[in-house]
Amino acid sequence: MRGMALPPHLVEMQQQIREHVAEYRLDPFEVIYELVTVDQMNMVAAYGGFPTRYPHWRFGMEYEQLAKSHEYGLSKIYELVINTDPCYAYLIDSNSLLQQKLVMAHVYGHSDFFKNNVYFGTTNRRMLDVMANHAARVRRHMDRHGVDDVENFMDACLSIENLIDQRALFERPPSTRPQITEEEEPKSVREIPTDRPYLRDYMNPKEFVEAERKKLEDEAKRKKRFPERSVRDVLLFLMENGPLEPWEADCLDIVRNEAYYFAPQAQSKIMNEGWASYWHSTIMTEKALNDDELLDYADVHSATMGVQPGRINPYKLGLELFRDIEDRWNKGRFGKEYDECDDFAARKRWDRQLGLGREKIFEVRKLYNDVTFIDEFLTEDFAREQKLFTYGMNRSSGDWEIQSREFRDVKNKLLTQLTNFGNPIIDVIDGNWENRGELLLRHGHDGVDLQQDWAQATLENLYRIWRRPTAIATKIEGKPTILRFDGSSHGEKTVSSLEAL
Repeated sequence: MRGMALPPHLVEMQQQIREHVAEYRLDPFEVIYELVTVDQMNMVAAYGGFPTRYPHWRFGMEYEQLAKSHEYGLSKIYELVINTDPCYAYLIDSNSLLQQKLVMAHVYGHSDFFKNNVYFGTTNRRMLDVMANHAARVRRHMDRHGVDDVENFMDACLSIENLIDQRALFERPPSTRPQITEEEEPKSVREIPTDRPYLRDYMNPKEFVEAERKKLEDEAKRKKRFPERSVRDVLLFLMENGPLEPWEADCLDIVRNEAYYFAPQAQSKIMNEGWASYWHSTIMTEKALNDDELLDYADVHSATMGVQPGRINPYKLGLELFRDIEDRWNKGRFGKEYDECDDFAARKRWDRQLGLGREKIFEVRKLYNDVTFIDEFLTEDFAREQKLFTYGMNRSSGDWEIQSREFRDVKNKLLTQLTNFGNPIIDVIDGNWENRGELLLRHGHDGVDLQQDWAQATLENLYRIWRRPTAIATKIEGKPTILRFDGSSHGEKTVSSLEAL
């Protein structure tokens, strides 16, 4: 799908916005805008911004959801920009001129973030071509092996696309294939030598010898284990070690490749939208807004910043946090002296007139992701001013209600929601569990139990890829438990300890 090129009046508007962007020292990629209809925008959004993506029913489902949501007035997509060089951005042809101007300023903020944030440094900027190549490969597999077989296998792969290692964005994950080595002679415990036999037990106490023997046994077990160490990138482990046909391994590789491409966007949703919102509001209010556009701008901007009960608005939270950082560094409200000041009135008056705010937010834009951004800069003062709170369901009444306004509770819950994309942390710990070729995963339990119906569905899909029983070690209501699927039924058993696995 190709949109229309911009008409002359929008080209002129883009040039004006681009000049304002340069004045503020933003450094975006070149942005190529295309004009599309609402229906075309919904289609592109359903494909994650890539109309050349491989065919799959889930994209059609997402299109229907977006189209219905727009039709019933529940949501509206103003813009869509993809992380490539140059950036491609889509504008809806029915937007007003004010909306087009605001969207262009917002898109340049995104493009600057894509180009300069370190977490996007390793992403493939030619992803449009890569996606088209992926689509051609999937269609070729469908021609050879049948649409249903390929699509069913893609279903299983897509259900576990989040089981990647977000820590591996900056380095290539090591191979998970078992290494073939020569058999080593078993090692014996090295005792402290002595030429006096009566001192032997004194120099080598029984407890010491047993502890050393246990270390050697554990090391031998670890070396025999497959894999030797836990593997966070489950998709890579399955690709390298699963009994897959070449076309199946290729489909899994496509899903994994695209999952890593989208990972930085998931890691920086609040920062990315906050940065773009900061710059569209700055450019519009200081440079681009005409007097007769003020009320319409306020209406559009406030609609974007609206907060729904029980949901985080990344535009609003990111914008306000960037503004708070700028204000604090302009006034010197940071550092040891300010942190140790316990006089509320003095803190409110505090203004060292440092003027470092704009420089600081550019530094933050470059070096942080959502977790580190919230962890370092969401302060108790900010949480109080923004009236942040945690919420949950009251089990006795069945109602959703405020649970806490305490700063620590609010911050910890927000960080928990952002860590690992908000997904449970899952590792492969054994590809030959109990010497039966079964796949054993481990859930890094952080106080929140797995949703059991989701866990069971995931084990079923893993079975479709691994083709042998799959299991996951977790905790259920505080008890160490193993959930297992053998290809026909689910099982559950309590174990004494997860650490021993």
